[in-house]
Amino acid sequence: MMFLMIISLYISRVVLNALGVVDYGIYNVVGGVVAMFSVLSGSFSSSVSRFLTYSLCEENHKKLFRVFSTSVIIQAFVAIAVVLAADILGIWFLNFKMNIPHERLVAANWVMHCSILTFATNLLSVPYNAAIIAHEKMSAFAYISMLEGIMKLLVAYLMSVATMDKLILYAVLLFALSLLVRQIYALYCKEKFPECSFHFIIDKSLLKEMTGFAGWTVLGNGTYLFNTQGVNILINMFFGVTLNAARGIATQVETAVMQFVNSFTTAVNPQITKSYAEGNLEYMHSLVCRGAKFSFFLMLFFAVPISIETEQFLSIWLKVVPDYAVDFVRLSFVTSMCTVIGNTLVTSQLATGQVKKYQIIVTIWGGWVFPLTWLAFEAGYSPVWAYIIYAFDYFVLIFIRVYLVKDLIRLSCKRYIKDVLLVCVLVTLTSSLMPFLVYKMQEQSICRLIEVIVTASLGIVLSIYVLGLDRNERSFVKKQIKTKLFT
Repeated sequence: MMFLMIISLYISRVVLNALGVVDYGIYNVVGGVVAMFSVLSGSFSSSVSRFLTYSLCEENHKKLFRVFSTSVIIQAFVAIAVVLAADILGIWFLNFKMNIPHERLVAANWVMHCSILTFATNLLSVPYNAAIIAHEKMSAFAYISMLEGIMKLLVAYLMSVATMDKLILYAVLLFALSLLVRQIYALYCKEKFPECSFHFIIDKSLLKEMTGFAGWTVLGNGTYLFNTQGVNILINMFFGVTLNAARGIATQVETAVMQFVNSFTTAVNPQITKSYAEGNLEYMHSLVCRGAKFSFFLMLFFAVPISIETEQFLSIWLKVVPDYAVDFVRLSFVTSMCTVIGNTLVTSQLATGQVKKYQIIVTIWGGWVFPLTWLAFEAGYSPVWAYIIYAFDYFVLIFIRVYLVKDLIRLSCKRYIKDVLLVCVLVTLTSSLMPFLVYKMQEQSICRLIEVIVTASLGIVLSIYVLGLDRNERSFVKKQIKTKLFT
């Protein structure tokens, strides 16, 4: 994931330079329209992962086979529905409602069509990805993701030397790459997991159970999509594609870091579900708290130095830094921290299968981001308010999630606030002090950038060890260090 993060940031630089600010903004906002439909894929992915994990715990091989085949059928129907809906509604919205330069409309339509096909391809990959997660074969993700990263480097190189319309070429190449990656995942799963051999089986009771589970999670996922991609469309409508480019840069940085952090939570999530299925709630509580805490700590290693030295980081990374990119990057880390600290709570809630009440309440509160952002833009407020509103809403949502989950898994609110939230706040404040002083006391230079990175890294490590770990965790770290150094 570290390898992929570096590649992702480099690719963003090459693509931005090859496309230019306007075309880069067009790609991000048009892709965002298609991403609005990923509410379906995210919901069914959670559903498939949960049912596969439960079947593995029960060692019910017949049910495993039925769950996989049923999920493939569901995803195929969803993919067809999304292609039809996105092709009709998306094309209409692109051509008549969005703020796209007239001379780039043809290219934008190509991007729309290719993005829809790419999305449909990714939908068909969901059952295979879910199978890998359920079996906890994380090395497969590592190798296939590294191959995908190398292929994206090739795409970026072709972009830099191409003479045809680069925006159209970029969209077509990413679609071709999605087809290749989907086929690799399918071949791996068919080779390693017996249940991943599809047969046309319709288990009506299982179909009803899985679609019912996914149906309620659509609410929460839909709210998140409106709060991210929907807000991206609002920025386009009020401020134009140049600010979409700035938001695209912030999103690339955020996504690269979140992919690294999510590689940790992806490994933790199946264990949370399995511990609940086995009735081992104490171990589940430990996983939920430690998973949230360590995910946040991983985020800090990138958030602190990049947030402090954003201007210099972007000027080194990019040749052209769009307006508002610095503010967007800094605020995107704040919003990501509010999101990442609650991810294990979401997983624990999904493990219970009791999603109706949770999703309704979370949707009602989280749904305020999109309309409030719209009202702020209508009133003439700066685009940075999109991030401020989102951060406040999702910070409060952490406490709402804790309250809703406590009865489902019998997790103490006091324990979560004390062991996770307070610890994360203390570590953030103490680890940020020294690099911030270095930043304020020196003029901008490469030396200052290096000093900020070094002091931030050391400060985070020390703060985590002293304030972030409990007694058992510190003992474990000491034992590991002694083992590695002296044996």
